[in-house]
Amino acid sequence: MKYYVVWNGRETGIYTSWETCKTMVHGQEGAAYKAFKTKEEAARAFLEGAPERNVSGRKQASPKVKTLHGLQEPPDWRQDTVLPLPPEVVAEAIAVDAACSGNPGKMEYRGIDLRTGAEVFHFGPVFGTNNIGEFLAIVHALAQQKREGRTDTIYSDSRNAMLWVKGKKCKTKLVENAKTAKLFETIRRAERWLQENTWQNPLLKWETKKWGEIPADFGRK
Repeated sequence: MKYYVVWNGRETGIYTSWETCKTMVHGQEGAAYKAFKTKEEAARAFLEGAPERNVSGRKQASPKVKTLHGLQEPPDWRQDTVLPLPPEVVAEAIAVDAACSGNPGKMEYRGIDLRTGAEVFHFGPVFGTNNIGEFLAIVHALAQQKREGRTDTIYSDSRNAMLWVKGKKCKTKLVENAKTAKLFETIRRAERWLQENTWQNPLLKWETKKWGEIPADFGRK
């Protein structure tokens, strides 16, 4: 049996059912929750309150943080995540993805913490391409990790974006003009960051055919 502490949700408390816990946190902005192995651990954690940094080491969710839709209970053997991740997937990780309405078109990207299901950053929408969004999402994750002194794994389902990051160059064919000027400023900042910084974060390909859609997916397919 697991014990689910909800510090921030529809109702706070300790629950022994994932389905009940999910109803308390699903779709709730700033939801803060965690599974514990024993009742004693859960009770102590609940009384202490949501820590300034949660068990994932990341800053506690703010009112602007979103959670994934359609949460499912992770398998019993996984104590490192609230998500039903495949056994090969590292939970101490950030998953990134981009979406574009038209290509080029309105583009946005985001990062999801695989331990908590929380959206840890979001950018857009702006006029751009999906490949640009995938590239910027990886650089955004790397820069955020660098600021926080962390080396979490970063998952992306874009081989092109991973190659661009490795080459430290966004090889887009999008034309720079008045409509895309601000986006290209962001691209140049990202390229400059890659050129001026090093990182230890593993950058891994999310195997969509094997694992399903990446958790950062916008669900618009």
